[in-house]
Parts: sequence; C-alpha cells; structure tokens
Amino acid sequence: MEIILKEDIAKLGHKNDIIRVKDGYARNYLIPKGYAIPATPSARKMHEENMRQRAHKEEKIKNEALDLAKKMEDLSLTIGAKTSSTGKIFGSVNTIQIAEALAEKGFDIDRKKISIKGDAVKEVGKYVATIHLHREVSVEINFEVVSE
Repeated sequence: MEIILKEDIAKLGHKNDIIRVKDGYARNYLIPKGYAIPATPSARKMHEENMRQRAHKEEKIKNEALDLAKKMEDLSLTIGAKTSSTGKIFGSVNTIQIAEALAEKGFDIDRKKISIKGDAVKEVGKYVATIHLHREVSVEINFEVVSE
C-alpha cells in the first residue's frame, strides 16, 4: 500500500514522502496513529500542490541548516560523567547529555536529531555523534567523555 507520511519516522521516511509499506502496517499502525494517510489520487494531487508551495520554504530551511552545520563543523564537546577507577561510566552517556552540552555552547538542538555511532557510550574516551539538521544536511561532532 502506498502512503503519504505526515511526520518523520526513523528508518521509514521523512514528512511528505510517498512510500510503499505492507498493508497491515499502514492500516493497523501508521494511519490510525496519524503518522500517514493513504496515497489516493485526490491525496496525491493535494500533496503535489502543497509540495510546490513549500519548495521555496524548504530551500530557505536547508540554507539555514547548512549555515548551522558550518558553524558546528569544528566544534568538539567535553562531557563529564561519574566513573569507576577502571574508567567505566556509571550508567551511560546518551543524546540528552550531548544536547545539554550543545545548549551550553549556544546551539539549541533537539536530542531526537542526535545519534551516536556504535553502541552506547559506557567508557571514558573520544566518540562521534551525528546531528541531523535537515533531511539532506547532517554534521558529525566529536565529543570526549571525561571522568568528573
């Protein structure tokens, strides 16, 4: 079944994408939750018209994301965590701590737009996080976890 997404859904697609999914997934989850609508001919016409109107707005948003990415390119973060004597972190460092560290530097980024490469950060060391600013713009940030 073809559907039009109304929201960004991780590992599925971005808002306003027309994608093909299994019928049960669409009928039982995506459509009832309000994440998508069926891609009927009338819905496709409305979608095309909306996309034409939004094209110039999207270009502006993309340019803003590119400017923000240029500012963040050389940024490196230091995140303090309580550790044992062997360097293992009590708990783990996740996207919430990275978002807070970015806020301290003056960048207001939603934690849902941040992903950490590899498994959870459970030891002191240097790591890389990817920040998805726009569907076509993402920037990698180096961060170091140190013992407090």
